[in-house]
Amino acid sequence: TEFPKIKLSLTAPYFDNTIPPVTNADVMISDNQGNLFTFNHSENGLYIGDFEPQLNTNYTLEIIYENELYTATNQLITAVPLEFVEQRNNAGFSGEDIELKVFFNDPEGEDNYYFFEGKSEKGNIYDALTDEFFDGNLIFGYYLVEDIEPNDIVTFNLYGINEQNYNYLFTLIQQGDAPAGPFETQPATVRGNIVNQTNPENFPLGYFRISEAYNFYYTVQ
Repeated sequence: TEFPKIKLSLTAPYFDNTIPPVTNADVMISDNQGNLFTFNHSENGLYIGDFEPQLNTNYTLEIIYENELYTATNQLITAVPLEFVEQRNNAGFSGEDIELKVFFNDPEGEDNYYFFEGKSEKGNIYDALTDEFFDGNLIFGYYLVEDIEPNDIVTFNLYGINEQNYNYLFTLIQQGDAPAGPFETQPATVRGNIVNQTNPENFPLGYFRISEAYNFYYTVQ
C-alpha cells in the first residue's frame, strides 16, 4: 500500500548530529522487459516512485550522483501476514517490563528469510530471521524496550528478504548491538549489493531490496 521509496544520504563524522541527505541524484529502476520507472526527490533524501513490482522479475536500480553510476539488481520477495500480539507485563530483569510478541505463520517446505521491525516513540527493535529452525511453524518477533507503557502505540513490520539480504542485515544488527569500549574490536565495513560502476573503489554503503511487507499496529494494554 506504500509507494516504493529509496533513501539516499552521505556519510558524516561520527559525532555529527545530522546526516546530510542527497537531494540531486538521478534515480531510476528498470525491469528485464525494458520498462523504466523514474524516482523523484521528495524531501530529506527520499526519492518516491510509482510502480508495482511483480514476482520473478529482475529490477535494476540505477543512481547517478556526481557523474558516477551506482547499480544493483534484485527481485521482489514475498512475506506473510502478522497475525496477533501477546503481551506480558512481568518481563525483563526487573520483572516489571512489558514484553510484546507478534506472531506469524512460516510457510512449510520453503527457505524463507525475514526482516522484522518493532517501532515506537520509546525505541526500535530490529531483527533478521531465517526459518532454518522454525520452518512451517508459528513464530514471533520480539519487542522489549525500556519505559514502554499502556496506551503506547507500537508498529510492527515484517519484510520478505532473500538470503543475501539476511546475511547483510544480520551482520549489521550484530555490529550495532555489540558493546562499545576502548578494547573492543572495531566493526568491519558491511558491504551491500550496490556497486559503483564508474569507480569501484568509491563503494557505497547500503542495500537495494524489494520486499513485500506486512504491518501490525498495536496499542499497549
